[in-house]
Amino acid sequence: MTDQEIIEKTIEFVRIELKNAEGGHDWWHIARVLKNAQTISRSEHVNMLIVQLGALLHDIADHKFNDGDESAGLRKTRNFLQSLAVDEAVIGHVEKIMTNISFKGGNFSQSFSSDELNVVQDADRLDAIGAIGIARAFNYGGFKGREMFNPAIQPHIGMTVEQYKSSTAPTINHFHEKLLLLKDRMNTETGRRMAEQRHRFMEQFLAQFYNEWDGQDVPPE
Repeated sequence: MTDQEIIEKTIEFVRIELKNAEGGHDWWHIARVLKNAQTISRSEHVNMLIVQLGALLHDIADHKFNDGDESAGLRKTRNFLQSLAVDEAVIGHVEKIMTNISFKGGNFSQSFSSDELNVVQDADRLDAIGAIGIARAFNYGGFKGREMFNPAIQPHIGMTVEQYKSSTAPTINHFHEKLLLLKDRMNTETGRRMAEQRHRFMEQFLAQFYNEWDGQDVPPE
């Protein structure tokens, strides 16, 4: 089976697996991350099969959609890739990308590093910021029934992995706890450039949001 055929089969698999996923983590999120990864890879020396498989499969193992079980998606992914006779070294690398890609409160220590992980991680983080990131944050907050904003609940920066996974804080807090931190955590030069503009857009959004919340957005006469 050619690399292109493997990618096509993987797209079919991911579409089926995520057909009922929450809107911020559905197939369209995966498609955007794949495009971001392909764009970033133009300036990097990487194995494109591993990058594309990592981008396509990274959310299959997300604990949020496996009842907290971070191994369920990995087992499912390994079984699928083995059914396509994908090389074991490629499968292992993709598994390591899936295991190490997440933010998890910002205190998670990655146990693995590679140029391919750097690309996929940047691609995923780009989809968490900017206009799309804002839309995804509020979509997920609504999905979980969270408050949009509560001035009495302050952001908790630098949470542990468990605190991050169990947090029920308002959606606006998520900007301070994660989204505004991502620009300075990008791995690649292309990722950093792409993140700059999206970061500025979020800052502008938050300034407008707080002004409207406080009734301070009265235009001059």
